[in-house]
Amino acid sequence: MADTATPDIVICEFMDQAAVDELARDFSVHYDKALVDRPDELARLAAGARALIVRNRTQVRGALLEAGARLEAIGRLGVGLDNIDLAACKTRGIAVLPATGANDIAVAEWAIATVMMLLRGAYHASDEVAAGAWPRERLMGREVFGKTLGLVGFGAIARETAIRARALGMAVVAHDPFVAADDPAWERIGARPAGLDALLAGSDAVSLHVPLTEGTKNLMDTARLAAMKPGAVLVNAARGGVIDEAALAAALKAGTLAGAALDVFETEPLKAGTALAGCPNLILTPHIAGVTAESNVRVSSVTAANVRRVLKENRP
Repeated sequence: MADTATPDIVICEFMDQAAVDELARDFSVHYDKALVDRPDELARLAAGARALIVRNRTQVRGALLEAGARLEAIGRLGVGLDNIDLAACKTRGIAVLPATGANDIAVAEWAIATVMMLLRGAYHASDEVAAGAWPRERLMGREVFGKTLGLVGFGAIARETAIRARALGMAVVAHDPFVAADDPAWERIGARPAGLDALLAGSDAVSLHVPLTEGTKNLMDTARLAAMKPGAVLVNAARGGVIDEAALAAALKAGTLAGAALDVFETEPLKAGTALAGCPNLILTPHIAGVTAESNVRVSSVTAANVRRVLKENRP
């Protein structure tokens, strides 16, 4: 739905319609999920808005943030905030509102499902089988039972992933310098802390759960990919840029890494000619790990409630 007058709230990426309608009961709302691709129009609408609701594609910085002179809130339909100029928002007193916890289960399920697919290795032969081939021996993969899952980061999503891995009979180790060794979460979830080098060397599957910062940029570079256990697989639904994509492509093509799955990329969407094209045993998904029918409802509801609270509190 779109209000052509000056809107209170501009929503420029997809959101559950029920949450949009809930906001529209008390505020003027302009909802256009394709608006992210029309930056000039988005900036014009943001100029009079009190709140902007985005996902990860909208870059809330520079010209857009300057245009939004009346902004009081940025609702984030998700949890990552690297597309938002947090320092500028803080200076201007703009509340930045992630939907914390609302898509944890969706991401955790994606991580576990892709680890299982990569280790089993039986899902890339549909055309062959349909044509009458029967490559059973070549497609003999591995079980996750008894394997070790290494989690780089041990926040909420990583913990949900660990719970599911433990239920499948996996051992879980995690590296997170911000979680103390005596934190009760380790024992509660059944994981043990490890240094990054030890984790990479000993894990059959590694899942990344860290934000994109100066310290995590290209965290998985040529050297760290080479340090992984022979036959290991790597999955990333955290943030693009944490993996050096060219180094990952080289490791997959050389066979030093058995497989990988990426849901996030340094540049989204990927450009033609990406180094990732043609890599063996590589699964690519379009930043969708945290988006399911159920999580979209939760994320949208939480974001709508967050934005409503700020606008109601700040209303004269």
